[in-house]
Amino acid sequence: MKRNFYNFTPQMKDLVSIITPCYNSAEFIEETIQSVLNQTCENWEWLITDDLSKDNTVEIIRKYNDPRIKLEVLEQNGGAGNARNKSLERAQGRYIAFLDSDDFWYPEYLETMTGYMQENNVELVYSNYSRCDEHTMQPVLKDFLADKIVTFSNLLKTCRLAPVSTMYDTRRVGKFFFPIKSKREDHVMWLNLLKEIPAGHPVKKTLAKYRMRENSVSRKKKNIIVDQYLVYKDFMGFSTLKSLYYTTNWAINGFLKYSKIFN
Repeated sequence: MKRNFYNFTPQMKDLVSIITPCYNSAEFIEETIQSVLNQTCENWEWLITDDLSKDNTVEIIRKYNDPRIKLEVLEQNGGAGNARNKSLERAQGRYIAFLDSDDFWYPEYLETMTGYMQENNVELVYSNYSRCDEHTMQPVLKDFLADKIVTFSNLLKTCRLAPVSTMYDTRRVGKFFFPIKSKREDHVMWLNLLKEIPAGHPVKKTLAKYRMRENSVSRKKKNIIVDQYLVYKDFMGFSTLKSLYYTTNWAINGFLKYSKIFN
């Protein structure tokens, strides 16, 4: 009989460390906080690093009197990658999960992801996620589907792993930090991680919402071609020709991923 992994409850109550950078997030942070507080898995710590916000983000976070929420406020703005690294340095959990300060998890996210990893003995998993309007949180594109095994090889051509819907096991692979000199820091980090393990595995259920921000760096594909090229040239150490080949593949796949927006 095939077991229903999506309703599996982990027997091992291993701590999950949630990694969140935030900067001027007052408009959305309360909805994000509520999505974490509503998790069916309660064994988590939340390492929020504020990157010197100029609005009242910090005041909003401090209203929540929950010892699992651990806020650090930086003295100097250093970017999202640096803020994530500061949270990672403090993380004590077996599992590392990422949640940006404007995104959202469904209540079963942590339980489903950790349960799947334990039952299937894998190091990294990713799930479907909704791509939503930044104000209404209504879908503006079809859900991004976790429909493929992810390897280092196919991750070079397109980044299928989004922080909001990806989790890994530090007991199996250790901690992986973000390069602070790249604007494509998440892609570099996932590539470095996939060098060390055979594959990342899909959880074929929509468990998160990604807020499509108008000013999001990841949406400005034409402006980050050079940054993506440097992922291959500088961080992977590829030749110029090989770097151009993978940058072209990434650009084509990125256009297809967001084709409704560009058309």
